[in-house]
Amino acid sequence: MRIVRLNEAEKKNLLEKLLERNRGAYGEYEAAARRIVEKVREEGDQALLAFTEEFDHVRIAPGDLKVTEEEIEEAYKKVPEDLLSVIRKALVNIFAYHEKQKKTSWFESDQKGILLGQKLAPLSAVGVYVPGGKAVYPSSVLMNIVPARTAGVPRITMTTPPGRDGKVNPNTLVAACEAGATEIFKVGGAQAIAALAYGTERISRVDKIVGPGNIFVALAKKAVYGSVGIDSIAGPSEITILADETANPRYVAADLLSQAEHDEMASSILVTSSVDLAEAVLREIDGFLKTLSRAEIIRKSLENYGQILVVDQLSDGIDAVNAIAPEHLEIVTAEPFEVMTKIQNAGAIFLGQYSSEPLGDYFAGPNHILPTGGTARFFSPLSVDDFVKKSSIVYYSREALREVHTDIEAFARAEELTAHENSIRVRFEGKED
Repeated sequence: MRIVRLNEAEKKNLLEKLLERNRGAYGEYEAAARRIVEKVREEGDQALLAFTEEFDHVRIAPGDLKVTEEEIEEAYKKVPEDLLSVIRKALVNIFAYHEKQKKTSWFESDQKGILLGQKLAPLSAVGVYVPGGKAVYPSSVLMNIVPARTAGVPRITMTTPPGRDGKVNPNTLVAACEAGATEIFKVGGAQAIAALAYGTERISRVDKIVGPGNIFVALAKKAVYGSVGIDSIAGPSEITILADETANPRYVAADLLSQAEHDEMASSILVTSSVDLAEAVLREIDGFLKTLSRAEIIRKSLENYGQILVVDQLSDGIDAVNAIAPEHLEIVTAEPFEVMTKIQNAGAIFLGQYSSEPLGDYFAGPNHILPTGGTARFFSPLSVDDFVKKSSIVYYSREALREVHTDIEAFARAEELTAHENSIRVRFEGKED
């Protein structure tokens, strides 16, 4: 990790490097992901089981794909009581936050006989993908399932890779049950995405697939999009911290490292108007690396995508943050609330010395499934809205249509769509307007 003085050239290089994390090796894996998807689409459970044996190195019988009640009971016995308690406390906060996102249908009418509105309805079935590779993330299970439950989705199907013992990690399984998954299947990778998108003998197709995964999962989601909806193509995790001379360097260093430990592709960036803070943060990072368990992963992440950017004034730092459009943004300045009003692009914003990013990961309530790779410029965090569909409602009485029918007919003629024009005109044939 190095300290650099931010200028336009450095900003351009940084943004290009961050974007490359998401595009880098896609071409190399895209054909393989598509092959897996098509195989599952054609052969169903047979292909699922074959790929599970090939990639997860475990043989599962067709009848064992779905997690049983007995397996769930066994998982509850293995999860420590203190963890179960924390999961339940977090769920209270997550449900409460997402409950506030709910919207209702609306209708408006007037005396002319016009009624317009919007009808909201939950999706019928959602698939939640949960990774099971380098690490286990029960917190992500909660974040994916809760907004779907809050929206009223009646069927929430979760898929996750089995371990070498043919079972789902107990923490993942218990989190899914506590959040409200209706069925859970032991299958991962691109093959799970295909099963959710097209259905197999034992897994029913869904309307939308959410949840992060490895590059094969991301590319499989890309391949099935259109047949089903997806949340996004998730990229590596990232944090940007905007700080001035009032920030505590030890806190800042700890928060940068909290994202760097995810994997070697994670990005941790400090933007600061204080050279003294920048140098102090570097010293704190060196100290932490001597004690943290994932130090080697952190070092590679910081070497590849870690930056400390020094700006002349805080306004330049705000411009840099909006250009980066980070997944997570911490604002650690003398006036964080004032600075927050000037931020246009960020997935989640954490304000002040004691609102560190892991607070959002686990407990506060807002969703931690966030836009990555600069997509916070146009994407939002996962929410209840992602699990609701909207239908427009239109009603005109004859009297209301009579007032405007010639305008509509003129519009249709201008577009040379005579059947459109006729569809309106026939309602007034031989009748006085």
